[in-house]
Amino acid sequence: ETVQLYVGDDKASVLRPKKELKAFQKVEVAPGETVSVSLSITPDDLKFWDTTSSDWLLEPGSFTLYVAASSADIRQKIRIKAK
Repeated sequence: ETVQLYVGDDKASVLRPKKELKAFQKVEVAPGETVSVSLSITPDDLKFWDTTSSDWLLEPGSFTLYVAASSADIRQKIRIKAK
């Protein structure tokens, strides 16, 4: 199984993908078994390249983290705020 973590900017000032893959981990899981996986992101994972300033920009606001088996198979959503 591959556990994937996607990030979505809830109100970006520029056009961004709805979900951007930021972390993933492959794990062996036997049938019926449950395993814990730890994935982390940093503030840099929330930034986008701003063509106006020619620099990476982190806009304040809310972001949705999607824990998934694939981009179409979302298992959990978590909302965070950037300041």
